[in-house]
Amino acid sequence: MTRGRRSRNWYGMIDKDGFVRRSWMKNQGFPDHAFDGRPIIGICNTWSELTPCNSGLRDLAEGVKRGVWEAGGFPVEFPVMSLGETQMKPTAMLFRNLLAMDVEESIRAYGMDGVVLLGGCDKTTPGQLMGAASVDLPTIVVSSGPMLNGKWKGRDLGSGTDVRKFAIAVKAGEMTLADFMATESGMSRSKGVCMTMGTASTMASLTEALGMALPTNAALPAVDARRMALAHMTGRRIVEMVEEDLKLSEVLTRESFENAIIANAAVGGSTNAVVHLLALAGRVGIDLELKDFEIGSDIPLLVNCMPSGKYLMEDFCYAGGMPAVLSEIAHLLRPAKTVLGGMIGAYHDGAECYNRDVIRPFDDPLKPAAGLRVLRGNLAPRGAIVKPSAATDALLEHEGEAFVFESIEDLKANIDRDDLPVTADSILVLKGCGPKGYPGMPEVGDMPLPAKLVKQGVRDMVRISDARMSGTAFGTVILHVSPEANDGGPLALVRTGDRIRVSARDGALDVLISDEELAMRRAGWTPPAPHYTRGYAKMYVDHVLQADQGADLDFLVGKDTRPVTRESH
Repeated sequence: MTRGRRSRNWYGMIDKDGFVRRSWMKNQGFPDHAFDGRPIIGICNTWSELTPCNSGLRDLAEGVKRGVWEAGGFPVEFPVMSLGETQMKPTAMLFRNLLAMDVEESIRAYGMDGVVLLGGCDKTTPGQLMGAASVDLPTIVVSSGPMLNGKWKGRDLGSGTDVRKFAIAVKAGEMTLADFMATESGMSRSKGVCMTMGTASTMASLTEALGMALPTNAALPAVDARRMALAHMTGRRIVEMVEEDLKLSEVLTRESFENAIIANAAVGGSTNAVVHLLALAGRVGIDLELKDFEIGSDIPLLVNCMPSGKYLMEDFCYAGGMPAVLSEIAHLLRPAKTVLGGMIGAYHDGAECYNRDVIRPFDDPLKPAAGLRVLRGNLAPRGAIVKPSAATDALLEHEGEAFVFESIEDLKANIDRDDLPVTADSILVLKGCGPKGYPGMPEVGDMPLPAKLVKQGVRDMVRISDARMSGTAFGTVILHVSPEANDGGPLALVRTGDRIRVSARDGALDVLISDEELAMRRAGWTPPAPHYTRGYAKMYVDHVLQADQGADLDFLVGKDTRPVTRESH
């Protein structure tokens, strides 16, 4: 048995415990020589029929296994919780940390030497990375890949983004309900994640920029044969990583995270990348803060994909994908190691762009200085974020009267009232949708526009909340206000009629009332009762950190790489 290999403590022992483990594994037909000391590779699979984004991962796992066997390893596939973004209530984000716990404890408890993470849907990628980071074995990612472009009446459809546009058009009387329903079958034409630059495709892109996946991982369509080939090559590479003892912590450095922040700006990535990168950094012990995302604020938008542009991930793939983007921003990238063993430069060496309308040159961007902006002020002492690339430029500097919804139920019951006292200049405020309040910080921050204003031609308003929004969403939406309302943040004290000032230029978010008035309101404020009083959800509410800290659970921050020495029998 190879000296020092982790799996030796499970399968290399010439005693009763080693006998039991090998014997039981052999009931699946594994021969004696599978336990000869070769690297044992765990394939951490989030496949589920309730997670349509990940429905192709069962096939990709077979590709990974082929590569592992070819390289002389022993692949073993294991399931973990799967988070279907479009299917779960109250929100998949409530369970991201539970998935991370599942991944961490599964890796720690089983005798594997390296791990391949198979994910795709929004929360599966960050949840798996968080869990794996806390154990710190050699680790690599294979994403499920985006769906093929949606199609309807000869035009392309973008998941999430076009649904929102069509819903507004129906409300405005510009699209029939029959046409709206007819687009449903053409929207999702293959296995895979949203084919817009939503959170799933953003996290796949950033995984590549972090150096945690092989080049081209982000954009190859889920049903493209090259993704199966990528899975095969990933299986080969993880065996090599184990032989090199290339751990996850050697790849995920501060420089890697800065590269991800820069890349997120260049691709017009999701605002959700903020909470996920912050949480992941906390697992590997890197002091990443909300203010660090400001390094991306002056980066131009290069990728012309929905929701910030007009194309889709299939087009992005054919235009050159992330290697072409990394080539355009190469002069900004920090030197950082990757799962290939070398530096990030290898990911874009020789990369070409094949469609300059999809991936723009750095000196001729789709939009200048379009990265996420961090806002602070008396309404968000610990910060909030806005995505200029998906916003209305004129509304990024705005002052108006607040109209407050105290809860999501309040919003849904009243947003379309004909007598709702709002104008296009009003600022919609939603409370109770942060990590503790909902709980789970759902994607409801892009509040629907009031029907009365939609009928007048209004297509965007300033909206402020402690919630998140989908990476496929758009608009002048201020998110992740921290501290949240249910944690006693100033957002809880805002009342209808208060004037609020927003300035993306100055990084400001203020309610224009005196400190004395705020103090008086605080003295009369009482926290709302929690929605859950048992189970995981109660544990989550009791221990979740705020958005500016990544919304991880406080007791999960960091890692534990101690070997497990106690036996089960």
